[in-house]
Amino acid sequence: MAKSKTTETLLVKRDKQTATVTLNRPAKRNSLDQELMRGLARAFLELGADESVRVVVLTGAGGHFCSGLYLDYLKDIGEFGVRENLRDSENFKNVLLSIFRCPKPVIARVQGYALAGGCGIASACDLIIADSSAKFGYTEVKFGFVPALVSPLLVRRVGESRARDLLLTARFIDAYEAREMGLVNHVTEPDQLDNKVSEFAEMLCKNTPDSLRSTKEMIEQISDLPLEAALDFAKNLNAATRQTPDFKKGLAEILKKH
Repeated sequence: MAKSKTTETLLVKRDKQTATVTLNRPAKRNSLDQELMRGLARAFLELGADESVRVVVLTGAGGHFCSGLYLDYLKDIGEFGVRENLRDSENFKNVLLSIFRCPKPVIARVQGYALAGGCGIASACDLIIADSSAKFGYTEVKFGFVPALVSPLLVRRVGESRARDLLLTARFIDAYEAREMGLVNHVTEPDQLDNKVSEFAEMLCKNTPDSLRSTKEMIEQISDLPLEAALDFAKNLNAATRQTPDFKKGLAEILKKH
């Protein structure tokens, strides 16, 4: 039986081992404000601690993923002082980290616009699965902003050269170019998007939770390390993993088959 938790702008639904988090401001293309950002961070922390959840899907209602910041919220930001802006930036950083460091695999299910902060949120996910209607872009420099908080995640996904292209031009790209760049993992037709997301969620659910969590942590740790330091980190993790019950159980299953 599916269980759900609903607020005005955020829906959280648990169905078997998959939780779906839906940005729910469709009339405004699921744009972000302080309330929605706090709700997102809280939802991912709760789902990360929920042992019944194995995979999290992040999506948007009404045919769009997320178009960035809510217009009324932008007006408020224009009145903020230094301390308020720092506090607000900290809130968005916490959203990105709560998604990126969620111990469960996170799939971004993207239709329509994924722009600015919305594109940053998608970039924080482990996998981005988009349909052919999706448009991605970092529009900040058009309006006097700097894409500061979203840029580290983008550079990690696509590399510095392609990140410069997207961040400096502020151009929109379609799902196919996004896949070519490495921003998107898989593209499908709109009527197949749910099937493709379900297919990957089911694959991920079959893997051991501790191994998935450790693999996510490993990827983050080794990304910025020199080669030998990365190999030393991996060596220690490899040795520690061999002592876990999941490894011993998996090894026994392999040996039983041969």
